[in-house]
Amino acid sequence: MSGRVGTLVARHAALLAGAVVVVAPFLWMFTTSLQTRAETYTASSLLPTSWHWENYLVAWNAAPFARYYLNTILMAAGIVMGHLVLDALAAYAFARFRFPFRRTLFTILLAALLVPTFVTVIPAYTIVAQLGWIDTFAALVVPRLADVFGIVLLRQYFASLPIEIEEAARIDGCSRAGTFVRIVVPLARPAFATLAIFSFLFAWNDFLWPLLVTNSDDARTIQIGLAAFQGRYATSWNHLMAGTLTATLPSVVVFMIFQRALVRGFAASGLKE
Repeated sequence: MSGRVGTLVARHAALLAGAVVVVAPFLWMFTTSLQTRAETYTASSLLPTSWHWENYLVAWNAAPFARYYLNTILMAAGIVMGHLVLDALAAYAFARFRFPFRRTLFTILLAALLVPTFVTVIPAYTIVAQLGWIDTFAALVVPRLADVFGIVLLRQYFASLPIEIEEAARIDGCSRAGTFVRIVVPLARPAFATLAIFSFLFAWNDFLWPLLVTNSDDARTIQIGLAAFQGRYATSWNHLMAGTLTATLPSVVVFMIFQRALVRGFAASGLKE
């Protein structure tokens, strides 16, 4: 009994230490955002001597953040919808259809996960530039409408579903497309939720690709706006932290809301053949 209690205490202590490590940077960002510029250099305590909430208003007005937010929301929505639709169709084909070189192609997809993103940036940028999409929403969304990780994740989940359910629907007269939409998609909601969360976080926090394909404030995203804001204020950490915390909150809120679906999706979509 004592050994079990000791194990439980050790486990909770490890979890508490991990939580502190994760939460501490956000607390530092929050307290720094409420300090004056002088306090960020001279304060001996993390807590500000006075709370300067106006820093958030200054940070918001320092750049067209409303436009940056709108651009990022539109980009993230387009990428998430593309991943949910295109990745699901490709994954269902790999999970249920029998065609030549199916296993070989899926192995190639798995190998593609090992390719660094930086290797594909230059070819992708060349194609976008030739199409005349620089500084447009098409450049932000279209090249990233499909994702190898999403295909692999959904394929493994679809393969774990009993095929007898789909066969029963086909016997009752349901088409292949109808079976996918009415049977498979509702059963795979945890996997779709997991993919949606990862796609949103990827799109919202992406910096490199939007930096390459946008030149004006009309198309730039929130992460690019923060980089410009940092250059403008140089070492004004209070304003920079206010802008960064504002930009981080949406992704944190989305993760907190859908974290249960994320856990269920990973638990139910373990990699297996």
